[in-house]
Amino acid sequence: MKVGIVGASGYSGELLTRLLARHPRVRIQRVTSRQHAGKPVAEVIPALRGLPGALAFTDSDPQALAADTDTEIYFLALPHGVSASFAQPLVDAGKKVIDLSADFRLLSESCYREYYGTDHPNPELLRRSVYVIPELTHVDDWKDAPLIAAPGCYPTSILVPLIPLLRDGKLTGREIVIASFSGVSGAGKKLAEDFLFCERAESVKAYGIPRHRHLSEIEEQLSGAAGADVIVQFTPHLAPMRRGLASTIVVPSGGTTIEGLYECWNNAYEGKPFVQILASGEAPDTQHVTGTNRIDVSAVYDERTDRFVITTAEDNLMKGAGGQAVQIMNIWLGFDETAGLL
Repeated sequence: MKVGIVGASGYSGELLTRLLARHPRVRIQRVTSRQHAGKPVAEVIPALRGLPGALAFTDSDPQALAADTDTEIYFLALPHGVSASFAQPLVDAGKKVIDLSADFRLLSESCYREYYGTDHPNPELLRRSVYVIPELTHVDDWKDAPLIAAPGCYPTSILVPLIPLLRDGKLTGREIVIASFSGVSGAGKKLAEDFLFCERAESVKAYGIPRHRHLSEIEEQLSGAAGADVIVQFTPHLAPMRRGLASTIVVPSGGTTIEGLYECWNNAYEGKPFVQILASGEAPDTQHVTGTNRIDVSAVYDERTDRFVITTAEDNLMKGAGGQAVQIMNIWLGFDETAGLL
């Protein structure tokens, strides 16, 4: 299968290129970057030195990409608002598209307008796309979709533990409080004072409060799982690490026991290679998941407050972005789910 990566010079795009370059079932046909057009890929991504072939960056022209009859599936690693302009011509040309941006993650056009400050750039294609969490979205619901929206990094860390519990009625969906901490790479590759080494080292701060854009994705998906409106308190933090994301989720027990919670998780994720359920009291640690496509999940019951404290850890660039996109591709194309990821 011949693949293309659009926007391959950012953190997620670079990681995608590295994963796909070593994938046993695909060959990279196109890698685009307006900034690096014409340069050898190995010059910009030195980790790929020595790989066979003389792959070079091409310009990001959606019509030219759509006209390339050799490339069958495209990954869009572009900022929100930009992906939609590439997605339509690719879909029209019969390409499969996996979008890592926020352009197709929300089902509601009004919600998109509220959180992104503009009308959705392509409502018709939005209605044809499918939001996919590979462990939780049945493949029959998206195998024929033209475009897959890959979840965001923060939502993945929150939806993986909560959706099975809400679907099974183990939680009420009320009074959910979430604090998440992301490595600096989650903000993308850009020059800004807030992301300089001297500003971030020995420093943690909250940002995007009280309405970070990922809140819309989180609440929409949780509401769908619960069958009722779910409103959460979500506070993201920028942490002094390059990669990694940890979330702490506090929820009322609603009469569910810790044994019942774990039974629900074990049933939902049995045979799912990238979700690891840790024993109660064994808190996930970002250093144990960085560089992997795994999310670690655990919970404890606090008798004093009658609440569960759920903790998760993932690599924001892997399970939170590029790795999960490759996982989606593997399932979509009928490959082994772990191909190129273990």
